[in-house]
Amino acid sequence: MEFYTFEEFKQYTSVIDDIKWKALFETLYYCGLRRGELRGLSWDNIDFEEKTLSVVKNVTNINGDHGYWQLTTPKTRTSVRTIPMPDILVNDLKELKEHNKKHQYMFTNKYFVFGDTSPLHPDVLRRKKNEIAELAGVKQIRIHDFRHSCASLLINNGASIMVVAKYLGHAKIDETLNTYSHLFKNKMNEIVDLMNQLNS
Repeated sequence: MEFYTFEEFKQYTSVIDDIKWKALFETLYYCGLRRGELRGLSWDNIDFEEKTLSVVKNVTNINGDHGYWQLTTPKTRTSVRTIPMPDILVNDLKELKEHNKKHQYMFTNKYFVFGDTSPLHPDVLRRKKNEIAELAGVKQIRIHDFRHSCASLLINNGASIMVVAKYLGHAKIDETLNTYSHLFKNKMNEIVDLMNQLNS
């Protein structure tokens, strides 16, 4: 499992000058979306008043990445979720929406956030991810590893396993614990260190 630390991610985004790609990778990093959830995101899933993002659909490609795309329901019932967004992402999505309103023909809130009337193609996403990593001088990670990066960010900043599971849309806490047990182990070691300090 690879992931970007917060410092690595800031280095990654520091070389992005296109608001679409900056907002896209911030959405992956701060919200921990799966690739299909990101591609399925439309503007009516973003609530700027409440500063939340709702995952209600998923985009998959029939016959692999090069087949026709289709809208499906998210992976599991608990994958349907509404999560809070940090201000940096809210502001960048606002900027992207204004940009798209000006440049996309007959723009509506049904348009895909990172596409238009069609979702972003996975090949384009993968290629852009690699280009940015190379330009920024950081390691290459998979699109799904941005989800792991989000989990790492949450865990390392004190989020409980319940919060992490809900944020990522896991069906069971066991799934979260099994996937990220090594990160929680680090937190448990920190707690023991704290106990040792208290008793010294």
